[in-house]
Amino acid sequence: MANTPARKRHALGETLAGYLVPVVLASQVTLAAAPAPVTAAPEGNPETLLWGDTHLHTMLSADANIIGNLAFTPELAYRFAKGQAVTTSTGQQAQLDRPLDFLVVADHAEYFGVVPALRTDKPGINPVGARGRDWISRFLSAEGDARPEALELVRTFSSGKPLMTSESKRIDTWLTTVAASDAANEPGTFTALSGFEWTAQPAGNNLHRVVILRDSRDKAEQLTPLSLFDSFDPEHLWDFLADYEQRTGGQALAIPHNGNLSNGLMFTDTQYDGQAMDAVYAAKRARWEPLVEVTQIKGDSEAHPSLSPGDDFADFGTWDGGNLDSTSKKLPWMLRYEYARAALKTGLELEQQLGVNPYTFGMIGSTDSHSGLATADDDNFWGKGPPWEPGQAARVNSYFIAYGDEYAGNIMGWDQLASGYAAVWARENTRDAIFEALKRREVYATTGPRIRLRYFAGANFSSEDLQRDDWVDHAYSKGVPMGGQLGKLEDGLSLLIVAERDPQGANLDRVQVVKGWVDESGDSHEQVYNVAWSGDRILSDDGDLPPLSASIDLDTPSYDTQVGGSRLAVTWTDPNFNPDQAAFYYLRVLEVPTPRWVAYDRARLGVDVPDTVPLVHQERAYSSPIWYRP
Repeated sequence: MANTPARKRHALGETLAGYLVPVVLASQVTLAAAPAPVTAAPEGNPETLLWGDTHLHTMLSADANIIGNLAFTPELAYRFAKGQAVTTSTGQQAQLDRPLDFLVVADHAEYFGVVPALRTDKPGINPVGARGRDWISRFLSAEGDARPEALELVRTFSSGKPLMTSESKRIDTWLTTVAASDAANEPGTFTALSGFEWTAQPAGNNLHRVVILRDSRDKAEQLTPLSLFDSFDPEHLWDFLADYEQRTGGQALAIPHNGNLSNGLMFTDTQYDGQAMDAVYAAKRARWEPLVEVTQIKGDSEAHPSLSPGDDFADFGTWDGGNLDSTSKKLPWMLRYEYARAALKTGLELEQQLGVNPYTFGMIGSTDSHSGLATADDDNFWGKGPPWEPGQAARVNSYFIAYGDEYAGNIMGWDQLASGYAAVWARENTRDAIFEALKRREVYATTGPRIRLRYFAGANFSSEDLQRDDWVDHAYSKGVPMGGQLGKLEDGLSLLIVAERDPQGANLDRVQVVKGWVDESGDSHEQVYNVAWSGDRILSDDGDLPPLSASIDLDTPSYDTQVGGSRLAVTWTDPNFNPDQAAFYYLRVLEVPTPRWVAYDRARLGVDVPDTVPLVHQERAYSSPIWYRP
């Protein structure tokens, strides 16, 4: 029987058929051949699970402003994240049914605050900016054919041509952003971290990074955000962050995202200039980029079906048509250098060659919303930006990215994912505690649901360890948590795993362990193990698990609450452990099938959806890996 849980019942607003309107409810580098050892968080083991978004845009981002986010400020973004009702750019009321615990407003450093200035006649706008202003006016008023100007502006943004005659606007806007972050920060209750996005995009290929600072405005104000005007090379960003830390005593890190739109540039085995990667370069990347944003609105970058043909769940939210600005289509060879699982394997290969692994990253999710609304729930999804908010014409059936009408790789509005969130195990809800958790990679990603997930790796975990009242502290004493590393083990490797459903979400289908390893020849391999599951299903001899039989009512929409498990806990021992082979392990937790946001649009708003549009999926969580290093 399909029921509608409490979370799925909302008071109807007066518009949009009740679509939650409102919702009731260069630096010198120390070479390191491995991730830093992790046994416990400083000052005690972390007991607090915090939920947040590390990648959100407001009206201060040029692209967000161009597409209609004219007045949604960082202050409003923080209010929304804290659970307050706000008015969106399309005049609707929006609210989270559960507040977030932390937020990073990460507006683009390029043209930082410039586009709002273009709408005025303020001094400093150059001829390129003036043409951009005219196009923006036509775009927003839908007058005439603005496509030629649109292409010109896209090329302008990608090339880094300035639109104003000075950098004063970027500096002033950054100071405004930092002040808003400090004002919103409430230690112990809600954390606002200052950040920005470095938007390098050579030839339209995505190399974007979100930069996060640990610091308050006394240090953060001493920084002027690096932009693509300064460099397209990620190594220059790392040097910029090193300089910031040396000058101010502050701390920073960078988080890559959307490798799936990089056309083979994000996780290469070379340096940016095409030279072979060396140990210094590899160590820099590992030092400054401890995390990867693996899922968000513009697709999921955990795995790709052609790279993992034996993985039945690899094809989730796949955007593989081409690069970010739709100027180049995807070629098969590029995929290996775009997805997190493949990058983790490449890291093992490079470590065997260089003695340093550049890809020792944890995994988080975030939204990359350009509306200022940090929403990642399918039943409360507000889209990439104002044109894709509920009820807007472009939301479902228009192109999001078009590579040509003849090409099947075009991305449609309905391809947007209601994803994702970052889950952080911290000692408390403060900047210091959250930043430390991000650095040590004791974090994980979800595609929206607030699945509770912990796991540890060690030499001799047993089922009795799960029965202890102090099982978490005990696990820290016997092993390492997600994000950590293990040294040489002679007698086998085991994982202690506990996954619990989102209290207001769907039950769990299964827990999987994804293992990658490198053999004596330097070649990497992978295998996915089903290790815990709900129901009375029986694992086949080759490790396959029958799918759940779950009913979904797409007219409501609602999903089956009678199948699946609320808690899956297991101790798993690697049956193919080789004490001499380097490896990584991470978890993938799958919910039972549930409706996608498109199904909610169809039911609530009467949106006409083509028959080919997927209306059901299985949401998930991805843990940070644990590395085994003999």
